[in-house]
Amino acid sequence: MTGSLPEAGTGPLPEVGGAGAAGGTGPARPGDGAARLGGLRAEHRTTPIGLDVVPRFSWIVTSGARACAQLSYRVVVAGPGAPVWDSGEVPGPRSYEVEYEGPPLAPLTRYEWEVTVRTTHGDAHARSWFVTGPLTEADWGGAAWIGRERARPAAPLLRTEFAVDGEVRSALLVVAAGGYADVSVNGERPGADVLSPGFTDYEDRVQYVAFEVAHLLRSGANAIGLELGRGFYGVTGANTWDWHTAPWHGEPCARVLLHLGLAGGRTRKIVSSPAWRRADGPTRYDDPYGGESYDARHERPGYDRPGFDDAGWRPADVLAGPSGRLVNQRQQPVRVVEELPVDQVTEPLPGVYVARVPRVVAGWLQVRATGAAGSTVTLRYGERLTERGLPNYEDEKGYFDGRFQTDEFTLAGTGEPECWEPKFSWKGFQYVEITGWPEPGPPPPGRLVAKVVHTDAAVTGRFDCAEPTLARLHDVTVATVLNNLHGIPTDTPKFEKNGWTGDGMLGAEMFLRNLDIHEFLAKWVDDIADTRDGGGAPEVIAPHGGWHLDWSPAPPWHAAYVLIPWWIHRYTGDVRVLREHYAGMRDYLEFELGRSPGGIADTTLGDWVSPETDPGGGNAPEDPRVAATAYLYAMLTALADVAGILGLDGDVRWLRARAGRVRAAFRERFLDAGSGCVRGEGDSGFRQTHNVLALAFGLLEEAERAGVAARVAADVSARGHLNTGALGTKYLLPVLTDHGHGELALAVALRPEFPGWAFWLEQGATTLWEHWSAASRSRGHYFLGTVDDWLFTHVAGLRQGTPDADTLTVRPALTRALAGARAEVVTPRGTAGVAWRRDGDALTVGVTVPVGARAYVHLPAAPGDLVTEGGVPCAEAEGVEPVRETPEETVVLVRAGTYSFTV
Repeated sequence: MTGSLPEAGTGPLPEVGGAGAAGGTGPARPGDGAARLGGLRAEHRTTPIGLDVVPRFSWIVTSGARACAQLSYRVVVAGPGAPVWDSGEVPGPRSYEVEYEGPPLAPLTRYEWEVTVRTTHGDAHARSWFVTGPLTEADWGGAAWIGRERARPAAPLLRTEFAVDGEVRSALLVVAAGGYADVSVNGERPGADVLSPGFTDYEDRVQYVAFEVAHLLRSGANAIGLELGRGFYGVTGANTWDWHTAPWHGEPCARVLLHLGLAGGRTRKIVSSPAWRRADGPTRYDDPYGGESYDARHERPGYDRPGFDDAGWRPADVLAGPSGRLVNQRQQPVRVVEELPVDQVTEPLPGVYVARVPRVVAGWLQVRATGAAGSTVTLRYGERLTERGLPNYEDEKGYFDGRFQTDEFTLAGTGEPECWEPKFSWKGFQYVEITGWPEPGPPPPGRLVAKVVHTDAAVTGRFDCAEPTLARLHDVTVATVLNNLHGIPTDTPKFEKNGWTGDGMLGAEMFLRNLDIHEFLAKWVDDIADTRDGGGAPEVIAPHGGWHLDWSPAPPWHAAYVLIPWWIHRYTGDVRVLREHYAGMRDYLEFELGRSPGGIADTTLGDWVSPETDPGGGNAPEDPRVAATAYLYAMLTALADVAGILGLDGDVRWLRARAGRVRAAFRERFLDAGSGCVRGEGDSGFRQTHNVLALAFGLLEEAERAGVAARVAADVSARGHLNTGALGTKYLLPVLTDHGHGELALAVALRPEFPGWAFWLEQGATTLWEHWSAASRSRGHYFLGTVDDWLFTHVAGLRQGTPDADTLTVRPALTRALAGARAEVVTPRGTAGVAWRRDGDALTVGVTVPVGARAYVHLPAAPGDLVTEGGVPCAEAEGVEPVRETPEETVVLVRAGTYSFTV
């Protein structure tokens, strides 16, 4: 195995989950029945700073005892010196999405909150805190948008000095930006964030970040420094997606507020203004696609410290700035999350060196070199090697005008090793070409370090399996997803860096199982909604900068706007995301129905990159209206469920009626009764995706399902492989397994030849590819990695979110074909898990259910088979409730606790 990913199929699963975080009393110990409380969060974040919405509170109860239940809770929120809200004792098991109901919170204020729960196994108490941000324009204290008025290549530096009289009790630094703002206080960065604040449609929303910085300030002189990067706000190079001409495009700028709490209850605000000073910095060029150029000869050491001589600097220019509403950056920051050493340096051409890191990553290379002043080291990044042994750093499709994936580091010539790494662009790479190396011989590997850079979302899900290929496939899938999280879910860290909505829609459930991703996805749903400025359908990438190409209609891609909020609710219990976007989702579906004559929808983007398509991308050779209509039906049924949750009974009836008409139209147009399968006009042979979507979305009658599934299985067997693109791949293996073809699904997953996931692994893949072919353009795409859904739901047998976030289903489906598997997910109630193994004729299934959740456990036992839990018959086991028996299985219900069933 290459890289630092955990070796597949070995070792225990790490501990995961939120119990014990944020001031709790820690997780319950095995055998300890006392209830404990932890995992406290406000608005889905631990101790958030800059909160600008009415917070919702959550906590996690743990106990070593079975069937522990929360009986009531009480939440108290206190501001400086006094409580502001007391919920009183509220009966019931609710422990998440508990909304603050007190008077309006004050801006720029730290609040303490505490929760006390009463349970069947004792009381528990824990406390945490949050800090509000600026809530109105007045709270910004007149802070101006500042930067440099005229476009110049160099990134501007900004600075100010101020004096503090006396003790600083609190200090909240708030920074908004058009582009990126790298901020420091008295020479120290207040956080580890990079590529910050996050990327949005700057006409609608502009994000700010907030830091507590009292520990960085001192009595007397202090300084704030910023370096501004262009990001997508200030792109200069022409590109296919028109970021350089976006309606909100402008020079990088920042808006800064420092709110001080001083001794004696005094407050003071330091704000950005034309009194701040500016100068060109050492970053001479930066572009999200092109990379960066840095000239150390232009460094200005100490510019962010008090006492720096800025006599030659000019006053900061006051700019219009982006016009969008200022909002707190709700998603986790982008950070350097890992460092990887270069494990090989080769010299394919004289003086041209190629550095390799263990796996494909998103980020950049840090360089340490010694050389003469003006000598320049050039870095060109690629995901694979060409026939010449050089990285494939070219823009293969001509999407960009000018440089691509290239960094330049010009030395100051100090005579000592000089160290540099980028800060305003990231690249997708495993190989880096190095030219202009200023020292004799190749660069020693210790002088080169890869920095892995992505949204710092914790990995909360776990999967392992006795079949190493499946375990390895899960590992590289998660690595690929992480490589594509940079404030939005991107389609590649190397090429496009765009938030394609279809990609994110397909991956959303995979994200929710594996990562602490609620706030990230909720933010992106806002981005999708913001693309509907004129109503109608959302755009196919979000944020959107006015791309001149019209990709409509594209219901499978637009479906992100409806299905992702629905899945967020099902996996996390969030109702607010449904309430905030319901009107827009309904409006969009009315629009889509209006352009779908007779209930038949069409799409420009269908089952993308099926095996027979060009490796550069394309639709499958089939009627795209089948997938479009299937997704229209799926959206209507999902939104009907949303309307039910929101209590909109009239809308439920309207949506179900429209869904029924679309279903009828689909069946009349595409269901071929003679052949017993779904067909479209102009299809190239039997199309697996057509039939798989019909099965997965409920477009077939019960009597038809087995026959259609059998036709899919027969086609897979005849071909010897899958024949699906991104849309069909998500559902192919689950559909096969659900209809009695589990061993065939397993064979597809393990097939070492093209097309398939094991084929990629056989080719040495360390991340997933954009196309099944070895000629795939990108080696950093997750949308064909939705096999990971099947690994959790069918191989391990752990499903969540049906019908609600508190309900789990345990149903391992391959217990006769594999020796064992296990998985963990974090639910709103805490960590849930399943681990099963087969020993000869005996099957053992271990189940962990968090307090407040329930699990329906399906065991492959016929009536009369011996089924035990903890060594005693199930009927006598504590906490095990019988549900039903069929000739094929026994179903029981269990609540909080850890259980071990043997069949």
